[in-house]
Amino acid sequence: QVQLVESGGGLVQAGDSLRLSCVASGLAASTYAMGWFRQAPGKEREFVTYISRIGGNTYYADSVKGRFTISRDNAKNTLYLQMNSLKPEDTAVYYCAASRKAYWSISDYYTSRSYDYWGQGTHVTVSS
Repeated sequence: QVQLVESGGGLVQAGDSLRLSCVASGLAASTYAMGWFRQAPGKEREFVTYISRIGGNTYYADSVKGRFTISRDNAKNTLYLQMNSLKPEDTAVYYCAASRKAYWSISDYYTSRSYDYWGQGTHVTVSS
């Protein structure tokens, strides 16, 4: 049974940093591309960032580019999201997702249907 468990969320002030983690079990991480999405209160879930199976390719939403960094440690079956210079508009529940998809177009990164497994989410609140 595949399980993704996020952690590292919390309440921080604008300008602070947080590092989210997502531990995967029941799958071999190196065979899955992974991503982070987020959902703010009253809004739809949106794409944040993507990383390929062995980490050689990454992609970011414009809203986080230059501030967030995605990385992975396949030996630990763990995905990370380093978030710097946080803004109040980054407040959301952050979800990690895993995908068996082998070939990606840019539009695929943004599409929830591209991902097969999802975590339960971790809350990030950024106060101004």
